[in-house]
Amino acid sequence: MNLALQGNIERFTLPEIFQLLAMGRKSGTLGIQREDSIVMVYFKEGSIVYGYGPRQTYHLGQLLKDRGVLTAEQLEQAIRVQSHDDNTHRLGAILISRGFIDRSDLESAVRQQVEELLYSLLSWENGSFKFYENQYPTDEEITVQVSVENVILEGLRRLDELNMSREALGDAGTVYALATTETERLRDVSFRGAEWNVMTLVNGFRTVSEIVAASQMGPNDTLRVLAQLKLAGMITPAEVQQKPPTSEIDGQINRLARLFEDYLTEKTTSRLDPNMLKTTSMEQNS
Repeated sequence: MNLALQGNIERFTLPEIFQLLAMGRKSGTLGIQREDSIVMVYFKEGSIVYGYGPRQTYHLGQLLKDRGVLTAEQLEQAIRVQSHDDNTHRLGAILISRGFIDRSDLESAVRQQVEELLYSLLSWENGSFKFYENQYPTDEEITVQVSVENVILEGLRRLDELNMSREALGDAGTVYALATTETERLRDVSFRGAEWNVMTLVNGFRTVSEIVAASQMGPNDTLRVLAQLKLAGMITPAEVQQKPPTSEIDGQINRLARLFEDYLTEKTTSRLDPNMLKTTSMEQNS
């Protein structure tokens, strides 16, 4: 089934668009334009594999030099060769052929280049986008695999805007629960301590205001982390349910902590069953 996805960033935010493509396990090219800047982001089965835009014109070579795996002289020599060939050969291919770097150096730098481009995209507040299904980068490009959730989390960490947090979360009475994903798609997410602490408070019963009150972080920091988790697709609004007794809430939190500890350690499960988070009184009495 083809996905007709196009519109304006003012109406659909880039984190929402990225999440839609990830959840649908879509493959193709997302074109994003703001004024005269055009960025192409390539997806394969819901993961980002490459990106290209004007911010990258400077250079893969500079990244390699900054990392200390390439000298200034080697970079200048490779650029001269590329210029002599009328730019028909990729800089990375020239560097490898001359023995200046190996492929793992190149892939690591490409990953950083793509991630930095994506982080910068999340600050765009206007522009247009269109998704072209089943269109891919050329075989000459070095592709990588980048977690959509990680990109959104890190990009929003850098923005760190309270207004964004309040707009993303909506009403303070909204209840949030852990989001699930398809069993076929592995979520490779790196949580920070603050994100982990807030996640343990999201149980499908607490409202935003109750999570803020229960958090040991400040209100603004808690709201910011909640918004990041929501925009990254890790938590989702839930239907309001009757609250369980306090002892059962404590049991749920402990159960959640054990589940996430296993998840972060093994990284082998791609779905958290919300039914597993509902500890029964029988379990407490066993």
